[in-house]
Amino acid sequence: MILCKPRKKRFSTCLAGALVLVATLVTGQALWLHAKAWLAQRLIASAWQQTLASGAPVKPWPWADTWPVARLTTPQGRHLYVLASVSGQALAFGPGHLSASALPGEAGTVLIAGHQDSHLAFLEQVKAGDALALQGVDGQIYQYRVAGADVVDSSNQHISLQYGTPELRLVTCYPFASLQSGGPLRYVVTAWLEEMR
Repeated sequence: MILCKPRKKRFSTCLAGALVLVATLVTGQALWLHAKAWLAQRLIASAWQQTLASGAPVKPWPWADTWPVARLTTPQGRHLYVLASVSGQALAFGPGHLSASALPGEAGTVLIAGHQDSHLAFLEQVKAGDALALQGVDGQIYQYRVAGADVVDSSNQHISLQYGTPELRLVTCYPFASLQSGGPLRYVVTAWLEEMR
């Protein structure tokens, strides 16, 4: 019986050490992800300013496969840099512009997609009549007024682009705060170009 006490103490000490190590690794990984996201946003913002100054696309870091093509301002005044791609890699850093769609201010649909649990989470609060501003690479700020929102089942209905009237469509997965991503439902906010400022 005396021999069992040191074993129990050793086991408890090892278990506590292992738990501290796991907690440290998990916390470190979370801090690394936040630091990386913070740095990426600063680099993308800098690339956007350089794009506006030069008129040419500027990558946020040398090995990036995307670059900012617009800056979206939410009704709450938050700025989101829209990247030139809707690939999974680009959407990890910000909302993406569908290259087949129009650019800000052009006639037709400007389609911007993003994740419902990060960059486009604000869409859950957007309502008809809200204002969205979209700055293009020409430096102009285009004001769009929200007309409404729809839930679309992407497995049997496509989000169509039109080429006549200038509009903005913001697309994200639905429902919001879902534990599973990648389902067929999409939340689509449509806004019409109102005026240029």
